[in-house]
Amino acid sequence: MTIPLQRSQLIALILIPLLSALLLLTPVAELFTGQQQLSALLIMSGMVLFATGALPEFVSALLVLVLAMLLSLAPAEVVFSGLTSTACWLIFSGLVIGIAIAETGLARRISDRFTRYLDSSYAQLITGIVFMGVLLGFVMPSSVGRVVLFIPIALAIAENCGFARGSKGHYGVLLAAAFGCHLPTFAILPANIPNMIMIGSAESIHGWTPMFTEYLLLHFPVLGLLKAMLLIGVILLLYPDTPRRTAPVSRNGGFSFRESRLMLIMLTTLGFWLTDSIHHISAAWIGLAAATVLLLPGVGMVSPKSFNDKVNISSILVVAGLLGIASLINYSQISQVVGERVLDWLPLEPGRDAVNFFSLSLAAMLTGVVATLAGVPATLTPLAGQISQMTGFSLEAVLMTQVFGFSTIVFTYQSVPLMMAMPLAGISIGHAARLCLILAALTVVVLLPLDYLWWQLLGWI
Repeated sequence: MTIPLQRSQLIALILIPLLSALLLLTPVAELFTGQQQLSALLIMSGMVLFATGALPEFVSALLVLVLAMLLSLAPAEVVFSGLTSTACWLIFSGLVIGIAIAETGLARRISDRFTRYLDSSYAQLITGIVFMGVLLGFVMPSSVGRVVLFIPIALAIAENCGFARGSKGHYGVLLAAAFGCHLPTFAILPANIPNMIMIGSAESIHGWTPMFTEYLLLHFPVLGLLKAMLLIGVILLLYPDTPRRTAPVSRNGGFSFRESRLMLIMLTTLGFWLTDSIHHISAAWIGLAAATVLLLPGVGMVSPKSFNDKVNISSILVVAGLLGIASLINYSQISQVVGERVLDWLPLEPGRDAVNFFSLSLAAMLTGVVATLAGVPATLTPLAGQISQMTGFSLEAVLMTQVFGFSTIVFTYQSVPLMMAMPLAGISIGHAARLCLILAALTVVVLLPLDYLWWQLLGWI
C-alpha cells in the first residue's frame, strides 16, 4: 500500500535534488571544500523542509541536527548550540510568561481596552496592532522583550474578536503583532541587535557613530513606515476576515491581586530589560528569573498542570534546529567564503550611483541569508572603507546601506525574535516563512527604488 505524497512533500522532493545539482555541478562548487559542500547541502535541504512544511517542523529540526552529527559536520557544541543559546531560554521564559498573562486575565483586560477602539473593522484592527508594535520599538530596545509582552496580548485580542484558533483572522492578528513589533523597527536605531552591532563595529573600526535622528530620518520613512503599511496590506490580502466579538467588552474597574502581582513582576522584568546596558545581565537570564518566580508554589501564577499542558517542547526543538543551521553556516565558514567574493561579484564603479546602491543593498540582504541578520554588519562593516573607494560613496553611506539588508528577512531562521514569536503564538513557521518571502520580494521591487530616491532627496548619494 502506497501513501500518497502531499503537495508540500512533492515540492521538497523536486527542490532538494534540483538545488543540490546546482550546488555540485556548477562553478559554485569550486568555492567550497568537500566538507563545506556537505554542510551547504544539509543547510539547503533543511531550509527547503522548513519552507515547504514537507515534514512536521520539529522532525525537520531533528533531521538537520542528527545528520549534522552523523556526518561529523561540526562538534556537538556547535550543532546543539541552539539548545544552550539565550534564544532558547528566552522562548521558554516567554512561554511561561505568556501562560501567566493569559491565566490571570491580564491579557484579556489589556486586549479589551485595546480592541474597544479597533474592532469596528478588520483593516483597522490589523493596522492598530502593527503600529502598536512599531511604537513599542521606540520605548523597548529589545525586540525579544517586545515579542514576549505583545504576543500574549495579541492572542487575547484574537479571542476577543471572535477569531477561532486556526482561522485566517487568528493568523492575521498574531502575524501582525509578531512582524509589526520587529520588522519596521529596524529603522529605529537602538531597537534591534543588528542595529547595535553595526553601531559598535562602525565606531570601533571606522570611528563613526550615527545619531538617532539622522538614522531615523534616513530609514524610518521607507523601511519603517512604508514597510509597516506594506505588511498591513499583505496580511489583509493573505488572511482576510471579519471581527465578530463574542462577548461584550469588560468594564471591570481595578486590577485583581493576581493581576497586580503579575504587573509588578512584569514591570520589574521590563525595567531590567531596559537597563541591560547598565547591569549587563542577558535578557535571557532576566526572563528566566521571571519565569522561575512565576512557577514558584504560592508565589507564582503558573501551576504545574498548566506548565505541563501548555509549554510546547516541539517549538523549542524547532528553534534549536534553526539556530543549529545558523551555527553550522558560521562554523563551516560558508558566509566567510561568500563574503570574500562579494566585492568581486558586484558591479561597483564610481559615478553609477543607482547600480552601486542597489548592488550594496542586495548584497547586504543576501549576506543576511547566509550569515543571519546579525552577521550582516559583522561581515560588511570591515569592508566599508574599500567599498567606499570602489563606489565613490561616503563611508557613512556605505555603512547605512547595510540597514536594507538586515531589515529584509528572507527566511525565518535569520531572525531570532521571529522564531520566538511563532511558538509563543502557536503558529506554524510555514506561515511566517511565506510572509517573509512575499515581503522580501515586495521590499526589493517596491521599497528599494523608493529608498534610493529618498536617499537622493536627502543628499546621501
